[in-house]
Amino acid sequence: MVIGEALSTTPADRNRRSGSLRTRVVSGLAAGGFGLVVVGLGGWWFTVAVGVIVHLGLLEFFRMAQFKGIRPATKTTLVACQLLLLSTQWGVHGGLPAVMSAAVLPLAGASICGWLLLQPLTGSIADIAASIFGLFYLGFLPSHWLQLRNLDAPQLAPSLSALPPEWAWLTSGLALTLSACLMIVASDIGSWAVGRRIGRRPLSPISPGKTLEGAIGGVVASMLVGLLSALLLGWPGFGLPGLLIGALVALIALVGDLTESMMKRDAGVKDSGDVLPGHGGILDRIDSYLFTPAVIYYLVALVLPLFSTP
Repeated sequence: MVIGEALSTTPADRNRRSGSLRTRVVSGLAAGGFGLVVVGLGGWWFTVAVGVIVHLGLLEFFRMAQFKGIRPATKTTLVACQLLLLSTQWGVHGGLPAVMSAAVLPLAGASICGWLLLQPLTGSIADIAASIFGLFYLGFLPSHWLQLRNLDAPQLAPSLSALPPEWAWLTSGLALTLSACLMIVASDIGSWAVGRRIGRRPLSPISPGKTLEGAIGGVVASMLVGLLSALLLGWPGFGLPGLLIGALVALIALVGDLTESMMKRDAGVKDSGDVLPGHGGILDRIDSYLFTPAVIYYLVALVLPLFSTP
């Protein structure tokens, strides 16, 4: 069967696949480079970048919802998500009370429901659910990237305190954010490489291309990056917290990926959009990055103290 497929593959097919892979690699490297720059800059640069990505992703999400006949409160939710991000960043620097960002979520939910009530055709349960989920999925969850990036507690990265003063820009928040991104990337690469070579058993009918072997490879790759990050950051417990966080990040990233695949299948679309050549839409690129920042943010606050020596 493999021989037959090889014989039926024409030079044009091989060139097309090679060109598609090249486009995907170039687009991925460009997106990765952009992410590295804005994460490094931090502050309002990072906030604006996250805000733009959230806006584009939310438009794609609502587009899929509309394919199902759902009429979400698009404009209200778009504004609410931006207010949530802005209040999170502003609250970190003391410009607003720290609880302001927490207050945005329920107020935004009430505003969304109020908007749907005022429409000529009263909103349905599906309209409310899609709008509120959009606020959670592409507002509340991504806001944790800002909280993670703004962390500046020396105990979260003990090894950084030994660096000379000129390295003061390398905060615990920056180190943790980069580590989180690298764990997600390692999970993606590990699952793709292992699944391509030895993948046999399908993982889920939602995404037929994914295999159980690939998922395990992604978990192992993420755990290795987590272990290396823990050792470099000077975490206690001989790197064990890094292994735990790496495994959980890989699993949560997989959940994010499959969740977006489930929504695309329900909407009857192959990609959420066509913004990124070779990758589809914004949601296709960031689906693994949506649930993970909250997991890491709360884990470093809850798990690390358990491994600390008195």
